[in-house]
Amino acid sequence: MRTFYKEVNMEYINAWLENFERQSLIRRALIVSGNIIDLSFSATGQLQPINQIITETLKKQGFQHVVFYSRVGGISGISPQQWQDLQATGFQQDSSAGEAYDMGGFDDNPQQQNTGQTELTPKDFFAVAEKVLLQSKQRVAFILDWSNYLFGQANSLSDAERAWLQQISKSLRDADINDSAYEMDKPQSIFIFLCSGIGTLPPSLYLNNPLFGEVNIALPNIKEREHAILAWKHIFQVQENLQSGTRELNDFVTQTDNFTIRDIYNMARLSRQQKNDLTINNLVSLYRFGKRQSPWEQLDQSKLQGTTEKLKLRVKGQDQAINAVNKILIRAYTGLSGLQHSAKAKTPKGALFFVGPTGVGKTELAKSLAEFLFGDEDACIRFDMSEFNHEHADQRLVGAPPGYVGFEQGGQLTNAVKARPFSLLLFDEIEKAHSRILDKFLQILEDGRLTDGKGETVLFSDTFIVFTSNIGASEIEPSTPEQVTEQFKIAVQRHFKDELKRPELLGRIGEANIIPFNFMQDDTILKEIARAKLQPLEQRLKEKWFIKALVFENEDKALQTLAGMVNRQHGGRGMLNVLTKELFDPLAEFLFSQRSEQLKNRKIQIIQAGKAFDFEMI
Repeated sequence: MRTFYKEVNMEYINAWLENFERQSLIRRALIVSGNIIDLSFSATGQLQPINQIITETLKKQGFQHVVFYSRVGGISGISPQQWQDLQATGFQQDSSAGEAYDMGGFDDNPQQQNTGQTELTPKDFFAVAEKVLLQSKQRVAFILDWSNYLFGQANSLSDAERAWLQQISKSLRDADINDSAYEMDKPQSIFIFLCSGIGTLPPSLYLNNPLFGEVNIALPNIKEREHAILAWKHIFQVQENLQSGTRELNDFVTQTDNFTIRDIYNMARLSRQQKNDLTINNLVSLYRFGKRQSPWEQLDQSKLQGTTEKLKLRVKGQDQAINAVNKILIRAYTGLSGLQHSAKAKTPKGALFFVGPTGVGKTELAKSLAEFLFGDEDACIRFDMSEFNHEHADQRLVGAPPGYVGFEQGGQLTNAVKARPFSLLLFDEIEKAHSRILDKFLQILEDGRLTDGKGETVLFSDTFIVFTSNIGASEIEPSTPEQVTEQFKIAVQRHFKDELKRPELLGRIGEANIIPFNFMQDDTILKEIARAKLQPLEQRLKEKWFIKALVFENEDKALQTLAGMVNRQHGGRGMLNVLTKELFDPLAEFLFSQRSEQLKNRKIQIIQAGKAFDFEMI
C-alpha cells in the first residue's frame, strides 16, 4: 500500500529525519531510538515504514550499501554476492550515489524483498564490518536492527557480549580518516543501532564517545497526525467530515494524542470493518477500549437530573456536599468549566477535593459517584495516601525506573488506569502523601498523562479524580453548615499555601471544587445510618442461619440509645463502632451459644435493658 500526500508541509514533519541526515554524514555511529517501528513521512511526503525511510535517505546520501543485521533475520539489504565481496574486502567499485531507491509498499522489512538474506553470528557480522571500516574504501551503512535484543542486561554483559562491544569500539576508533577536501562532503562507513530506547544498550558503548550521535524518534506531533488522517481520509468511514480545516478534523486529531501513525492506520481499517459508520468519538473509544460508546457520552441531561436523589440514597446527612457535586457535574456537562464533558479533553473529566471530619461519608460519596458515572462501584479505585509518605513512594504509583528490580511490573496507579480507563480515582488522605507524589498529581491534572517505569504513557483523560482530606477537622468546632464550610476551605488553602508550599496543586483542582463535609450532629442522620447497616446484617442472618427476621422490641428507642453513645467527632464511623460493640458482638455471642437447628426459621428479638441489649428466640 502506497500513500502520498502532496500538501505536506515538511517544516513541521519529521524533525528526526533532518537530524538523522545531518548526523549520518559526520558520525561513525548513530543510535536511532524511540518510535522506530512506526510509519513516518519521507522527505517527499510519502508514508513509509521508518526503516525504509532510513534506507532511502542513506542511499541518496551516497552510501553504496545499506546492510541490515539482526540475530534472528541475519543479513538483509544486499545480495549474497555483494555480501561475499564485502567479506573479501577487495570489492572497491565506487557506485554512483543519489539514485532513486524504491522500497515498494507497506513492509516492515522491505530490504529483504529482492536481496535474499544470509544468516551469521554477531561476531561474524562485526568482523566483516571491522574489515570494511579499516581496509575498504566503500561507503557502507551497517544497521543493527532490533539492537535492543542484541544484548542481555545492559549492565550485566556476558563474555561474548563484551567481546562484541570491544570489536565495535575498536573498529570505530581505528577506522580510516580521510581529510582530503574531495572526501569531506561524502559519507563514510557507519554503524547504526535501531532500538526502542537508548537505555537498552550498554552505556560503555556510547557514553562520552564523540564517534556516536543520537537520534530520537518521538511520537508523531499534531501536524504529523493531522496529515496522516488526511492522507487516509478516503479510507475512514465515519459520520463526520474530515476535510482540512474543519472542526471535525481538529477534534479527531486532538483525540489521537499519544497515538502512532500505525494507530491511525489501524483505526482507518477498523472503521471500514463496521456495519455502520461510527462517530469519531465512538471510533476512538472502540479502538482504545473495545467500547463503541464511552460512559461519558451516556451522561446526558436526564441522567444528571437524578444525581442528587441517587447519591442521597447512600450518603446521609451531607445534602450540602451532594448538591455541590451535582452543580459541578452540571457545570462540566454544559462545558462552562475546565472539566469538559468531552472525549476530546486531555485532562481528567473532573477533579474534586472532599474535606471534612472522619466518618462523615467522603469515601462513601466517592463510591456512590463512581457507581453513578460508570454503573459499578468497583470503578472506584482507592489509594490510601498514608502508604505513600516516603521519598520513593512515587515509584509504587508509576513503577520503578528501567534497570531496577520489578520495573517491568509497572506501577499501581498506571496499571489500574490501563486496566480500567473509565474509573474514579480516589486518593484518600492526600495530605499524608510525600511531596514527590504531589508532582505526579500536578502532571495528571495538567497534562492528563503519566509515563510508567516501562516507558509506556498512560492517559487519564477518561478518569474522574477525587481527593479526600480531614485537614482542619481537629481544630474546627461543629456549628452551622455555612460556617463549617467556610472554615474548612480556609484550612485547606492555608495547608497548601503555607505548609506544603504547593498552591499550584490547589490551583489545578480549583477552589470552587473544594467540597466541605459537615459534622454529624443530628441523631436522625445517625439513626438512618444505623438502619442502613442493619439491613445487610439481617440478610446475612437469613443466608447463613436461616433466621426469618431480626426485630426490635422498640426500634426507635434502641436506635436513639445507640445514637447517644456515638462520639460525634467520628461521625458515621462512630455509629458503626457503637453498633459493632453494643449490638453485633453480643449478637455473635448469642448465635454461638445456640444450636443451628434451633435457629432455623425462627425470629430473633432484640430486648433493651437500659443501654444494654439482649436477645431471645421467638
